[in-house]
Amino acid sequence: MRQAGKGTDKLAFEREMEAYGARYIAGADEAGRGPLAGPVVCAAVIMPLAEEALIEGIGDSKKLSERERERLALLIRERAVAYCIAEEDSETIDRINILEATRLCMKRAVEGLPVEPDILFTDGNFSVDVALPQYNIVRGDALSYTVGAASILAKVHRDALMRAYDGAYPQYGFAAHKGYGTKAHEQAIREYGLCKIHRRTFTKKFWDGQGKRGE
Repeated sequence: MRQAGKGTDKLAFEREMEAYGARYIAGADEAGRGPLAGPVVCAAVIMPLAEEALIEGIGDSKKLSERERERLALLIRERAVAYCIAEEDSETIDRINILEATRLCMKRAVEGLPVEPDILFTDGNFSVDVALPQYNIVRGDALSYTVGAASILAKVHRDALMRAYDGAYPQYGFAAHKGYGTKAHEQAIREYGLCKIHRRTFTKKFWDGQGKRGE
């Protein structure tokens, strides 16, 4: 597995692989490794790289506004050669730990692509247990067009899930913080305990009760 350095633009890594004969380049990224609640979500996507098909503005999803992410996600889904989004829930995260849950989730996303890629780009030093050449890109969500597209799909999908969970568990404020450890979220845990989607291994210091999942 090759370790990538910094590219000169967001298509530098893709153009390099095209020069070696790669036709389908997949990018993969995750959203939700750090929150106290909700699933981890991974996306894999193969984008067309012809100049006329490129989408302006793709980059690190965390640096984009919610409205811009949603606009770009719609364009990505419309133009992608192929994409797949996978989830691993809080129970799986508690059972096998967040790192292994993320690896499993990303493996499912990549293997779920309806078009087989020639190579896989991943963010940082993250490796995926798939039978594909992999190319790790430090800050890949900001420096690689395909990883950036995957980052946006994963983030938008997870945010939508957390807004839906807010309807089921309104006392926690999931629509606002998306499950992350804000002061308001930590206080809600202390007051109400854990709901079904909380990660028990992430919340021990906020709540020491013995409530059951699903409350």
